[in-house]
Amino acid sequence: MTTASGAATLLRDVFGHDAFRPGQSEIVDAVAQGRNVLAIMPTGGGKSLCFQLPALMRDGVTVVISPLIALMRDQVRFLQEAGVSAGALTSANTPEENDAVFDALAQGQLKLLYMAPERLGSGGALNMLRRANTRLIAVDEAHCVSQWGHDFRPDYLRIGDLRRALGVPLAAFTATADPETQDEIVAKLFDGEPPQHFLHGFDRPNLHLAFAAKDNPRRQILNFAAARKGQSGIVYCGTRAKTEQLAAALREDGHNACHYHGGMDPEDRRAVETRFSREDGLIVVATIAFGMGIDKPDIRWVAHADLPKSIEAYYQEIGRAGRDGAPAETLTLFGPDDIRLRRNQIDEGLAPPERRAADHARLNALLGLAEALDCRRQTLLAYFGEDEVTCNNCDLCDRPADVFDGTTAVRKALSAILRTDEYFGAGHLIDILTGTQTDRIRERRHDQLPTFGVGTEFDKRGWQAVFRQMMGHDLVRPDPERHGALRMTEAARPILRGEDTIRLRRDTIRTSARRPAAKALVSEEDAPLLSALKAKRRALAEAARVPAYVIFNDRTLIEMAETRPATLDDLARVGGVGAKKLERYGREFLQVITGAAEDQHPARRKLAGRAEGGVYDQLLAVQADLTRGPDGTDKPLSCSASQLARVARLHPDDSAGLERVLGDRRADRFGAAFLDVLRAAG
Repeated sequence: MTTASGAATLLRDVFGHDAFRPGQSEIVDAVAQGRNVLAIMPTGGGKSLCFQLPALMRDGVTVVISPLIALMRDQVRFLQEAGVSAGALTSANTPEENDAVFDALAQGQLKLLYMAPERLGSGGALNMLRRANTRLIAVDEAHCVSQWGHDFRPDYLRIGDLRRALGVPLAAFTATADPETQDEIVAKLFDGEPPQHFLHGFDRPNLHLAFAAKDNPRRQILNFAAARKGQSGIVYCGTRAKTEQLAAALREDGHNACHYHGGMDPEDRRAVETRFSREDGLIVVATIAFGMGIDKPDIRWVAHADLPKSIEAYYQEIGRAGRDGAPAETLTLFGPDDIRLRRNQIDEGLAPPERRAADHARLNALLGLAEALDCRRQTLLAYFGEDEVTCNNCDLCDRPADVFDGTTAVRKALSAILRTDEYFGAGHLIDILTGTQTDRIRERRHDQLPTFGVGTEFDKRGWQAVFRQMMGHDLVRPDPERHGALRMTEAARPILRGEDTIRLRRDTIRTSARRPAAKALVSEEDAPLLSALKAKRRALAEAARVPAYVIFNDRTLIEMAETRPATLDDLARVGGVGAKKLERYGREFLQVITGAAEDQHPARRKLAGRAEGGVYDQLLAVQADLTRGPDGTDKPLSCSASQLARVARLHPDDSAGLERVLGDRRADRFGAAFLDVLRAAG
């Protein structure tokens, strides 16, 4: 059955729809004809039907690979109730459920087999799929193949091999893929050979979009929920603890609410998923682990109590509201602490510098959405490459932002960045602009710069908001190789040269000044270096398969970030850095701090941070002057590093003691000078 009339019949008789949604018909036709397909469709746009219906039109089994166990189970249940033979193999199955699926495959009865990607790693998966007469592979949430994306699943990298081994067409679907991620999907699933590409827009016109700067965020969420009492909603939080606290606050405020996060017992998580799919008016306060697998059409609102990781994550999470097409609302709160947390997460990751730079750019794009000057939907969809947008359904269309000409302020900030060689973060730059005398300002003589004290129109928090908006406009980005130092992008240069102007939001600058930021572990200037040290600690801990604190504890890394030791001797004086750890890890951490590892002989490294280390260095200098004797005409002679270290440690106080360590010839050449050094050292 491959004709349009056949598809229409199945659509009506099996799925109960009289007509396709926009874009579905063309995709169904391409998949049914066995073409390789990549389809980008908005959440709620009917992606699943685009592979379920062709599966009924083709011979053999269609394998559906999805990372979402709850969604797989829901879809299998729906298909079975519609009379379609479908099954799923997941880690949540009982042995009896697995046996039923294997029996249906063996008897040739199954049309759709759902599998988690982790199943592809088992040795028998390929043989099983060959015996089952697999004729099509469908990949849901295809963006999970992107290694540096927000939902990366390593087992998705096996799907390309599976396609080649089975020699069958593949149809990939996602609602969340910027152009870079789409290129990764093509490269990894289709060997770089472009599939038939369908892009049916990212707009969800029924979703009302809103952002707000944090100002008593708990009360903001409670007020938002109170205005929508009795409606099903999701609140996303950045930490597990916050989900529990906020769910309790919602219950105290009279709502039916529960929490959900990855640290819960699996049975408790399943109970929450079941409640949410069946109960009306339930609010789930969750980490991002919740919602991907819940195909609940009537979620009326989604709120973010903390800033998401990226625009892709934001778009996917708000997309869980209003899947039935009816009006739904969203609210996202953001503040300086959120941005600091997200920056730290990027800097503490193990991605290469170029990927971390790209992730900072993506976070800049999210800040641009949060700090948007005009229609928020236009800003969101422009990120995904869409420029023809009709909105009137966002907070900035409801009430335009309070903006002003920020060109002068931005030029002052850019000038401060350039005059300090793009080598400092926002904290130090703000101290320059506000004329704040600090030890670092004085040490670097930055109080002599023309930009010192020229920014008195804003206080420190006001300038933080200006820098945040500059990042949102992608005028500056943190440099991962310089521990968060801000570097200008090409977009900033016309403003700096006076060839362009820029508007900023006055309202978020005022709001940021009202609420003090949470106390950080280190200053804003030292935070990027602390993140880099944590990333090095994490890499070493993973390689050694030990907890991170076994390498160095947080207090030690904080002291490293604040004191910035320049040598192994300096590093040895940091609390928690003993001789063994200095020998084992010192050079690697010093390289993070200074950009280069100190090249010392092992015998000298063992003396690092001790008085004997300084004595060793003086002995080495004296030896260099006497290598060819006092007149410079004798045959070259020197002591080994271990001999110098023994002299420094044993500290002999006469010629006989030196002779016992160095032997006759060396004691004769260096003895008197070495004793002078030892006596001066006490």
